[in-house]
Amino acid sequence: MTTERECDQVLVDRVRDGDKQAFDLLVAKYQRRLMRLLSRIVHDPAEAEDVVQETFIKAYRALRHFRGDSAFYTWLYRIGINTAKNFLATQGRRTPTSTEADAEQAEAFNDGEHLRDINTPESMLASKQIAQTVNAAMDALPVDLRTAIALREIEGLSYEEISDIMSCPIGTVRSRIFRAREVIAEKLKPLLDLPVDKRW
Repeated sequence: MTTERECDQVLVDRVRDGDKQAFDLLVAKYQRRLMRLLSRIVHDPAEAEDVVQETFIKAYRALRHFRGDSAFYTWLYRIGINTAKNFLATQGRRTPTSTEADAEQAEAFNDGEHLRDINTPESMLASKQIAQTVNAAMDALPVDLRTAIALREIEGLSYEEISDIMSCPIGTVRSRIFRAREVIAEKLKPLLDLPVDKRW
């Protein structure tokens, strides 16, 4: 049985042999995942889409340099994260620091469903507030913390894979994820300490 990594490598080899459709298959496979990750860094959906497209263009042009030391998606995510950071820099935008932890953008947080006890209007409102708070806290994190926590909690990647994607030691990855979780927990504390009927 072939692994995902081996399947990707077959497609990469086919692209190198001139098969453009093989690259289309890689794009189809990773486009949504890459968009989900990069929209955590570049908040405007249209701009994030542009960054995703630019990432695939860069990956296509650099494919001959891909040695297969890491999984294709690891290599692709690294290109995507660097492209997103460069995009923000060229736009003259600073990435938020952890002191600016009150971002207003909040995207749907899928895990909010599990926080519900009963579907009463009060519990549904509380769940929505928790989801918005988590997302706002994530969006306000410095880009390195936000990227690390998104790769771990949203993409479900291992510390080793994140270390490879972010080009930093595993200890740094652990530290970034720990700090990100601390900030998010701090933002959630007021909501979780209140009785449900006081959360609005």
